Amino acid sequence: MTDAMPTRRTALALGAAAILAAGPARAQAGRVARIGLVQSTTGGSAALYGTEQKQAIELAFDEINAANTLNGIRLQALHADDGADRSQTVNIFQRLIRQDKVVAILGPTLSNSAFAADPIAQAAGIPVIASSNTAPNLTRIGDFVFRTSVPEDQVFPTVLRYAVQKHGVKRVALIYGLDDALTRGAHDVQKKAVADLGLEQTGIESYQRGDVDFSAQLTKIKARKPDALILGTLAEEAASILRQARQLGFDDKVVFVGCNANISAKLFELAGPAANGIIVGAAWFAGYDSPRSRAFVEAYRKRYGSTPDIYAAQGYDAAYLLAEAIRRAGGADSGRAIRDKLAGITDFEGVLGRFGWSAERDATVTPKVLVGDGQARVFVTAPGA
Repeated sequence: MTDAMPTRRTALALGAAAILAAGPARAQAGRVARIGLVQSTTGGSAALYGTEQKQAIELAFDEINAANTLNGIRLQALHADDGADRSQTVNIFQRLIRQDKVVAILGPTLSNSAFAADPIAQAAGIPVIASSNTAPNLTRIGDFVFRTSVPEDQVFPTVLRYAVQKHGVKRVALIYGLDDALTRGAHDVQKKAVADLGLEQTGIESYQRGDVDFSAQLTKIKARKPDALILGTLAEEAASILRQARQLGFDDKVVFVGCNANISAKLFELAGPAANGIIVGAAWFAGYDSPRSRAFVEAYRKRYGSTPDIYAAQGYDAAYLLAEAIRRAGGADSGRAIRDKLAGITDFEGVLGRFGWSAERDATVTPKVLVGDGQARVFVTAPGA
């Protein structure tokens, strides 16, 4: 076969086709929905959560695009790693909104960063969905801020009540991180729950971000002989505290009660058997028995070769909720329209279960009490919960 020169008509047709193929983003901006994905994939403990969320959101976007769920609209993720540095988060939000013209943002990973950057999105009319921010009052930043991560004050009181009823806890000690909004917020919720249940507080210890040796604090706590040690920590610090407490010979009867941030699959990699018996509260865990959850776990394992944690699940649901809002809005031209349709979702069947939004735009999910199985390296439903 020999090559033939194209006729003028053919050339014009090919040129028109090329323009149509290359030009939808210009001619019809809603055909590509540019979504900011701000997750910490470096930066110490934050990377444990951010990597899981990023992977789950990218999985969800690929599924949504492959299924043509949005009738020709393709989700495009613009990922940026803020390194768990709130000043970087602010810069990233500004760039995504002003230069990249995103229509929504998923993230950031840390509450600290969210308090700094979310007001920028609020002022610009760009909806934000958080999937790991659990600090109290976050959504009060404004009506464009949502979260699929259930706030600490809706979870921890149930967890502590379980520890009291199951283990007869009466005396408690607390340890928390001073310089992170999430850990400070968790600590405030924990102190209130302790007071509300009339428990004796034997002492409070704290640490700075980046600390790895907690022996001084733990030695003081051990001497006070509490029934339980309450952790207002990120997962990496929690793992170190659990290991070091065992090494210091804490009584086996001492119950460790964690906050939402301790629910990471990485906790078991870092703490091993020392994480056995830790009690936490969560909106989801990998063994949650629902068709939607099982399908997600299978897809995540197939793609990444590991079991997703709760932050992956919350990120995955955030991605699908955003897609549903874009579908209902009929396009991705208006942040306000997407925000309004998102707020109107009241009966969403997600990985976390069936939920909508509270008046404060928090996910309305019933929290579950879990206990760590340090040998199997998983969280399971707490006995009798």
